[in-house]
Amino acid sequence: MSDASLTELLQQIRAQAARPASEALSLPPACYWREDVWALEVERIFRRDWLCVGRSNQLPNPGDWLKVDLVDEPLVVVRGEDGVLRALSRVCRHRGMDMLHDSPARHGHGALLTCPYHLWSYTLDGRLKASPMMQANTAPDASRCHLPTFALSEWQGFIFVCLDEAAPPLATRIQGLEQLLGSVDMSDWRIAGSVNWGESPVNWKVALENFAEFYHHIGTHQNSLQVLWPASRVSLDMRGEDVFMAGRMAVNPELATGTEDGHPIQATHLPTIPGLTAEQRGGTLVLAVFPLFALALSPDSAIWFEWYPTGPESHVLDIHLLVPGSSFDTPGFEQIVAEHLEAIRGVQAEDAAANEAVQRGLRSRFATSGPLAELEQPLWQFQRYLAGRLCT
Repeated sequence: MSDASLTELLQQIRAQAARPASEALSLPPACYWREDVWALEVERIFRRDWLCVGRSNQLPNPGDWLKVDLVDEPLVVVRGEDGVLRALSRVCRHRGMDMLHDSPARHGHGALLTCPYHLWSYTLDGRLKASPMMQANTAPDASRCHLPTFALSEWQGFIFVCLDEAAPPLATRIQGLEQLLGSVDMSDWRIAGSVNWGESPVNWKVALENFAEFYHHIGTHQNSLQVLWPASRVSLDMRGEDVFMAGRMAVNPELATGTEDGHPIQATHLPTIPGLTAEQRGGTLVLAVFPLFALALSPDSAIWFEWYPTGPESHVLDIHLLVPGSSFDTPGFEQIVAEHLEAIRGVQAEDAAANEAVQRGLRSRFATSGPLAELEQPLWQFQRYLAGRLCT
């Protein structure tokens, strides 16, 4: 299908998404590298859907800002003087400069947003504050020069942004997740440490699909994840349909600290989250809200994967370890976090090598859509999401 028209390729995606899960096939290989597919994804997914861009407590004070690049759209999330978080365009209304283009830091603070080109400045809610030496021109008034504001919503302490003002509210997409989380409330959880993996020569869908399926535990992770969470002990939850995927990785009984209500209990290195059921304490919940929000929730912490696609065959990844605020007082906390991050790096190295090999293989003229295993059914759910976005 590499030589097929875009219309023919979309028809194949739609047809495969309509198959029953027991007959599911992987996406056509051309979906992972063609420029026209990427352009359509930018238009119909990344400019229209809710994307996670940060944590609320990364911006605790008025004037704190977070630099965000949503594919080709430069944004800044800022906490206003009124305490409200807003997603604003970083493009100056004067001559179009990205006002934070020269900032190497992703986080910052300021009473105003000021363009370094001609020193036009804006308040934290996007209103034009000053336009020096423009007295001879009556055009720069506040009503015409307000920075564009985009939809922003918070859930469990995560910040989601959507560029499409007509998009349905975030709450309508993630309501089923609350049932999975039960009593878990991550609103005050903080980033304890991060692995800044950087840019990889891999299509974003390859990375997401690798995260969402558990079949590769037996191969890629046979000496890491498979030891702690055998693939045979993974149970999928299909209630998310074409909105989100979820799977619970039950701990290897041989590595459990005990048993409760028939569930082997997973060892923790930080205080266990209060109110968890025995099932929740017995493993790690892996979930992804399409297109790109991904989280692995353990009984004492969570790992958040923050992907930013940068092209048809590239993406940037940061991986964050989240823990309840009270856990920062745990004796030996810094060493525990360091060990967690080292383990994350090791697993990510395994995944990165596999993903890059997949990306290279997908370019082959002999690459094809292959049958999916039961533990790969989240990829079928993801295909249904893609068909709904790209094939309409």
